[in-house]
Amino acid sequence: MGIEHDSTRPKPHEARPLRADARRNRERVLRVAQEVFAAEGLSVPVHEIARRAGVGTGTVSRHFPTKQALFQAVLLQRMHRYVRRARALGDSDDPGGAFFSCFALLVDEGAMDRGLADAISGTEFDKATIASDPDYDIVGALSRLLVHAQRAGAVRADLQAADVMALLLGCLSRSAGPGDDASAATRRLVTVACAGMRPSA
Repeated sequence: MGIEHDSTRPKPHEARPLRADARRNRERVLRVAQEVFAAEGLSVPVHEIARRAGVGTGTVSRHFPTKQALFQAVLLQRMHRYVRRARALGDSDDPGGAFFSCFALLVDEGAMDRGLADAISGTEFDKATIASDPDYDIVGALSRLLVHAQRAGAVRADLQAADVMALLLGCLSRSAGPGDDASAATRRLVTVACAGMRPSA
């Protein structure tokens, strides 16, 4: 006799809708996590995010079993937007301009969002989690723009993707000194980095 199945039991792929209070808690945790990760980076512990959200650590864990899961929920939508932008730039008739525009975009965004900078560097986040899906792999998207720009002769032929990422992270690591304009300093470094990536005259 075959095994009888309980038709009233939810199937594995049928996620139960969240109760109104659970949904509000989840949205509050995501909102606070987004603000904290952007301002302070990914090193902020989950219990601190829970405290600022006004919920218990267990509440956070029920929605996001790990900090990686929480960070993914906060950041991946943004990464998808950057990848779409990089792909759109890739359709340009100016491969060099597309590559340098994407480089500058990532530095600008990373300067305003420490969580993004941590994701790109992999210091607090497993980059393989992002790279496993091309829709979120901004490093891969930038690398493809690099190859196209090199084929067009707009970027040094000996430059490697790892070199580009090192330059990008170098721009992001620049700390503003007393009386220094952080935005101006970042733009200056981007200009210098882009000049160094162009072929020698």
